[in-house]
Amino acid sequence: MKNNKKIKIAFLFLIFSIAICILLFMRRESDYFWHIKAGEYMVKNGLLKKDVFSWFVKGKYWFSHEWLFEVILYYFKLIFGKVHILVYGCVCYFTLLLIIFLANKKGFLKNVLFSLIWLTLSLILVVFAQARPHLISFNLLALTIYLLFDLYKNADSKKIFLLPIISLIWANVHGGCSNLPYIFCLIFIVGGLFDFEVGKIKAKKLAKKQIIKYIIVMILCMGFICINIHGVKMLIYPYTNMLNKTMINSISEWRASSLQDIAHLPYFVISFVILMIFLISEKKISFLDFLLFISVLFLGLRSIRFWGYTYIVMSFVIFNYIKATKYDKSFLPAIIVVAIAFLMLPIVNYNKIILKNIESKTLDDKVIQVIKKEKPKRLFNMYDYGGELVYNDVEVFIDGRADLYSNYNYEDYLNISSLKCDYVALINKYNFDYFLVDKSYSIYTYLKYSEDYENIYDYKNTSIFKTKELPRN
Repeated sequence: MKNNKKIKIAFLFLIFSIAICILLFMRRESDYFWHIKAGEYMVKNGLLKKDVFSWFVKGKYWFSHEWLFEVILYYFKLIFGKVHILVYGCVCYFTLLLIIFLANKKGFLKNVLFSLIWLTLSLILVVFAQARPHLISFNLLALTIYLLFDLYKNADSKKIFLLPIISLIWANVHGGCSNLPYIFCLIFIVGGLFDFEVGKIKAKKLAKKQIIKYIIVMILCMGFICINIHGVKMLIYPYTNMLNKTMINSISEWRASSLQDIAHLPYFVISFVILMIFLISEKKISFLDFLLFISVLFLGLRSIRFWGYTYIVMSFVIFNYIKATKYDKSFLPAIIVVAIAFLMLPIVNYNKIILKNIESKTLDDKVIQVIKKEKPKRLFNMYDYGGELVYNDVEVFIDGRADLYSNYNYEDYLNISSLKCDYVALINKYNFDYFLVDKSYSIYTYLKYSEDYENIYDYKNTSIFKTKELPRN
């Protein structure tokens, strides 16, 4: 018992160290800027359901499914100032790993060496080390799986009735993923309907009252999702969003996982490790566990943005298939050494990497100053520039809210920036007076050699052009 207590404390220290270490990777990317600006606007002016940041779609309906996150992020900035991104990231990662550990303490303690490796593998989550709502979704997903398994193990559990509350929070913090609670309810229902054994897979039929509870909670989750500023539309929003082929093909985080991309290798390694543990284990594979693995694997292969789901969900499953080992005195110092190593990395690199990351910008201040001085009325800007322009009160043609623009000008933006289709006609259609472009895009070459546009400013990889002729009415 005494050794167990020491190991638990050591694991908590390791979890804290990993959460601190992940700060090495926390960064501001383009979406951060419009998120924080939206949060500021809502705190000062009320909830946003129509666009106020773009000259082209201003006043159009905006499905602001992350409004609560944006308000939270803005308050983080007010309270913690310059380091608010670090505080947000650290809190989210620490609570996530803490939920996983506390829900699976017995599993962590029965094989300390594997648990140490599994916690280290959580570093795959650094892919999502950004001030975005995904980090809150990770915590909500962990709580969801914990509550569902609590009922699975105990037919008399009442904790499951907290799940609709999680759905309510999810629908307002990150509505694009708010369908997960009732979807996982359905997976648990299917996993508990049968009693069979085929090869290595074994299904256990749940008690009738367990199935009834899952069904009731699933229906309640669907109802509670509708309690948001957009109402019942939230029920179908995640599906319409995921079926948008233009977004899937053009936004990097929406792209499918590929073995041909070396950056995707860690996800395939973790998935392979999980599969091999299933196959090598002397235990039968639970049908429910198999369904969960297939579900998160499908999501992870379909889109990079779902990688974290595989690690989180399987953290509640994988320990069941690991052999128990005897306590070894070397485990405790090993955990502490690893934890100290994780803790030292961000301390040593605080100024060099961490501060540099959280202060990073796509657009230089000089570029912003020129744009604001010119006061464009119909600016064409690159997608990744939009967030910083919004943050600096410049009305944009497009920004990171692809789900908004996909109904209006997103596809036109893609064709103009890459000089596809009848791009000249598209440029004339919008009657741009200024262009803020990245020199690596084809649109830059066109503007540079066209007699209709004047290059008024260059800075590194960014260029500003002005239309020579007077705007057409």
